[in-house]
Amino acid sequence: MDCVLRKLVIGVGIVVVLFLVAFIGLYAGQRSLMYFPDTSSPAAPKPDTGLREVSFRTADGLTLRTWRADPVAQPPGAPPKAKAVLYAPGNGGNRLGRAGIAMALAQRGYTVLLLEYRGYGGNPGEPTEDGLAQDAEAALNYLREQGFDADHTVYVGESLGTGVVTRLATTHEPAALVLRSPYTNMVDIASAHLFGLPAELVKDRYDALARIPQVTAPVTVLIGSADDVVPPQQSVQIANAAPNLRDNVVLPGVGHNDEVWFGADMARFIDKAAQ
Repeated sequence: MDCVLRKLVIGVGIVVVLFLVAFIGLYAGQRSLMYFPDTSSPAAPKPDTGLREVSFRTADGLTLRTWRADPVAQPPGAPPKAKAVLYAPGNGGNRLGRAGIAMALAQRGYTVLLLEYRGYGGNPGEPTEDGLAQDAEAALNYLREQGFDADHTVYVGESLGTGVVTRLATTHEPAALVLRSPYTNMVDIASAHLFGLPAELVKDRYDALARIPQVTAPVTVLIGSADDVVPPQQSVQIANAAPNLRDNVVLPGVGHNDEVWFGADMARFIDKAAQ
């Protein structure tokens, strides 16, 4: 009996040790599971794209490079667009993958700044929630220097970027806030994909659900019904919590990274939200 009990205790001990090792590894490596930057610096955009490289400096001393698109000449009689678009991307790739949406918005008369985060696209630094918040503040300061105050700027967030621009909107009210595939917070995302970490151990929470009630600007939420990265019900929660919800658009059968999100269709959604 003692031998059986001893084996049982040893077995339970091994399981506990393995669990703790896995848990510690998950805690230590959680940011590698959250951020997937393409760290390469894209080649300079060709002149015929209408894109050009610009840079700005963050409060903690990083110089971030990114791309800007200037408005294409509008047809005679078309009203001028005196607004800019600040576009905060998701957690993967770099600015090259968002060039299409920038060009499509420029065709509609907008000045567009693609927010290239620290650690992405050849930029220095490592991404964290507070770091990305500083990046967004620096991008907004750049636009302000170019003549676009926050109330003349439309914030657009894509996936991870929805948490970035929601936080920004609580302190600098935009002309409009467009959230594509928004999540409630990273604790809930971890629960959906990684069996979760205790909330106290999640380093970068991006608690959009707690912040969206503080946003007074008009909010548009865009949801793909077949999104397998951000559960659509989380996006619905964000829409329901927004005090000034202008539109909640659900695209049937659309996934998280489908083409509809990165070109003329997305530009149309943003243009409508900006009116």
